Amino acid sequence: MSKRISRRTTLKGLGIGLALPWLESMGPLNSWGAEVATTQSAPNRVAFLYVPNGVNMEDWKPEQYGSEFELPSILESLNFTKDQLLILSGLTADKARANGDGPGDHARALAAFLTGVQPRKTDGTDIRAGVSVDQVAASRVGQYTRLPSLEIGVEGGAMSGNCDSGYSCVYSSTMSWRSATQPLPKQINPKAVFERLFGGSGDASQQARNARRRSVLDFVLEDSRDLSRQLGANDVRKLDEYFSSVRDLETRIERASQLAPIEAPAYDVPDRAPETYEEHLRIMADLMFLAFQADITRVCTYVLANEGSNRSYRFIDVPDGHHDLSHHGNDSAKKEKLRKINTFHVQQLAYLLEKLRGTQEGDGTLLDHCMIAYGSGNSDGNRHNHDDLPILVAGGGCGTIRGGRHLAVPDQTPLNNLWLSLLDRMEIQLEHLGDSTGRVADLA
Repeated sequence: MSKRISRRTTLKGLGIGLALPWLESMGPLNSWGAEVATTQSAPNRVAFLYVPNGVNMEDWKPEQYGSEFELPSILESLNFTKDQLLILSGLTADKARANGDGPGDHARALAAFLTGVQPRKTDGTDIRAGVSVDQVAASRVGQYTRLPSLEIGVEGGAMSGNCDSGYSCVYSSTMSWRSATQPLPKQINPKAVFERLFGGSGDASQQARNARRRSVLDFVLEDSRDLSRQLGANDVRKLDEYFSSVRDLETRIERASQLAPIEAPAYDVPDRAPETYEEHLRIMADLMFLAFQADITRVCTYVLANEGSNRSYRFIDVPDGHHDLSHHGNDSAKKEKLRKINTFHVQQLAYLLEKLRGTQEGDGTLLDHCMIAYGSGNSDGNRHNHDDLPILVAGGGCGTIRGGRHLAVPDQTPLNNLWLSLLDRMEIQLEHLGDSTGRVADLA
């Protein structure tokens, strides 16, 4: 049986203290949850953008397949880059289904979106999902950039508590998972993201802090061994994961110190989260664009709103909550409002793609060297179904993706088959991921 320890416990050595992550031995959290070389001429980037509550599928799915298709109303803002759009129909997130676990489709939809793993139904600390595809990519190509990956969003989310029918809030607010038990919280503060991307590493004070951080783990290892003997198996695992994260930070600091400095762009970042949702969305898109342009990272996840979000969209004349509207019951007025919300979200994608397409890089554009996946782990929010998902991929993938098509894949094809195919295009060979059964053919 593990021994109860104080949340104020730190690992100490040579006068340095390292705060611990929350462990089971500390008792329950309070309500606020106290916290390969490529052969391509240009690097291939990958980003995953998520929208909640599914979409109104009749306004999303083109009627025609192949290259002779018209974009339906929700997607009309993407007409300017239709030649670099690949819309896929038939993909399924089976692990977002109940599979015997009862209600909780929203939590499962986001947790399984990039992992293909059934999240454990719990609102406690014993969360479990799977490694997400972005983190697979980060582990292989992150060594070439200052940041292995970037996780951003515009809605905060609790990392504990019950948010969906017995599922922890972490599932419905987090898309990226470093390991089955390590969710990576998204950053929603634009200034914090900007400083993470471009924070000066050349000044003396920063260098001193970096040197201190690099060696801190070595100073506390002896104390950690003593502490481990007081903990249960779950806490020992969590402590090991925590040390791995700290060591990863030290490695990144060391790598960054050997890279040429990057001059921060002239970009006016607000001190706090913007007042309007649209402004917030666009600033975060700008930051992703800057990160890709400067090759600070090649992997990004962007959650436009948490799964199950009931945000109001008064600024587009939709005062109703999004989640409420997604349960439209085939009411035409509600579906029209839902169409407006879906259209607004796609317009934010269009904003990002326009910036990427308008930026020259080598013999092409930045969009030519990107794979921007956009979609939801829910299909029709009214049905809570997870088959025939609304998924598209924009960008050329360094010449490995042929756009301008609506591609039908066999019904019930795992979504993770697509993710494996995108990893292939970053020269990352993986036999399987989550519930994958193979690759999606005919992307090129």
